[in-house]
Amino acid sequence: MAIQEREVSIQTRDSLLAMLLSALILGLLGSFHCVGMCGPIAFMLPVDRTNSVKKVSQISIYHFGRLLTYSIIGFFFGLIGKSLSIFGFQQQLSIFIGIIMIVTILLPYKTISKYNFSKPLFGVISKVKSSLGKALKKKSLDTFFTIGFLNGFLPCGLVYMAVFGSIASGSTLQGSLYMFVFGLGTIPLMTTAIYLGKFLNTTIRQRIQKAIPVFVVLIGILFILRGLGLGIPYISPAPVLDAVNGVICE
Repeated sequence: MAIQEREVSIQTRDSLLAMLLSALILGLLGSFHCVGMCGPIAFMLPVDRTNSVKKVSQISIYHFGRLLTYSIIGFFFGLIGKSLSIFGFQQQLSIFIGIIMIVTILLPYKTISKYNFSKPLFGVISKVKSSLGKALKKKSLDTFFTIGFLNGFLPCGLVYMAVFGSIASGSTLQGSLYMFVFGLGTIPLMTTAIYLGKFLNTTIRQRIQKAIPVFVVLIGILFILRGLGLGIPYISPAPVLDAVNGVICE
């Protein structure tokens, strides 16, 4: 029984590490997209450019606000995944999420734009943008937290992909952690954007933008493999029978 429990623990760890790595990669690559979408907010942050220490603290608080928002979003979507996994759909959910991620990338943009899931939230988004506009005019430390926190709620295709990952985690904690790590991945480039402004030329940005869908598809494949349980360490751990509860664990 002890050996069986240890195998379950090891495979759960491997699966979690693979998921978190995918979140980090998605964040790192997605940040190139984020600079285009949220870059104007980053460029307009009212940081103190005369005091380097104060500037670092202001930027850190801004990022903390974003990470908190992502973690909260991951918690609630992880709760959805947990609800489905309770009924034994954990592996099927992972496969389904992987397929959705791939299909979303492969379908033409015009087709996707017809089903804009943000439309019902336009009223809320408008209020978020209004609050952001007011916050950008202030320079207190709590303002930077507010800007970052509100920034995290703005609609973004890459965030949606990360949300899919938090659902596939099948756990509130792992869902929150997935979104948190995704947010961590966006920090280096977003921070560089704040310091240097538009530091990437159009050609480089276009090349990176073309690479992002490829990596999203690869992450989708990772989720499918994870759900198939092929016994591949880290990538597709085989389900193990829990000797205590008599159920299949990932």
